[in-house]
Amino acid sequence: MADGGPGADEVEAGQRVYTPLMLRVYDLFVLGFSNRFVWRCRSSKMLERYDSHVGAHHLDVGVGTGWFLDHCRWPVESPQITLLDLNENSLSAASDRIRRYAPATVQANVLEPVDLGDARFESIGANFLFHCLPGELEWKAATVASNLRPYLASGGVLFGSTILGSVAHNLLGRRLLRLYNRKGIFSNVEDDQRGLEQGLGSELTNVEIDVVGAVALFAGRA
Repeated sequence: MADGGPGADEVEAGQRVYTPLMLRVYDLFVLGFSNRFVWRCRSSKMLERYDSHVGAHHLDVGVGTGWFLDHCRWPVESPQITLLDLNENSLSAASDRIRRYAPATVQANVLEPVDLGDARFESIGANFLFHCLPGELEWKAATVASNLRPYLASGGVLFGSTILGSVAHNLLGRRLLRLYNRKGIFSNVEDDQRGLEQGLGSELTNVEIDVVGAVALFAGRA
């Protein structure tokens, strides 16, 4: 990765697709169809990770529509949730969906240092985030973990998932992978488990990665 990281246009390309219209069909197309038939990792499998890892103080990064936050089992009745995303449409959709929890929202680029004040979180979710960020997976995983690490409470967990490029894909997966990378929606053609493990391992301990279909499910602790 060149000094200074990717340009703003590259970062913007990965989140540009999340328009209000796209977010209205996201759950059906991505979480329903694509996860099951294209990436071969059902959303229910990813939801299990939320059920296992979310804490009473939670930060979610790359929030999508907020589906996982809406459906997961929280350990307390009124969790304190902060949503962080570069895309204001996603922030609006997710915060509205879980408005019963009165989440805080932060619009920021997670590839740059973020300012969350004195906040400390027991859990940080980064679901389907890395494959939308430009750069090599080892670098972007390490960068994101480094930028979020100061806000992870001692013993806290950073967990999530990402679609790998360097795994066996089915025909539809190969076609969508090429299309999304050509448009800049994904930047993951060479993303592999080793890069993810090394990137997270540079900032976190007890890193665990399970690959289901084309999706790497990961967790690491402060």
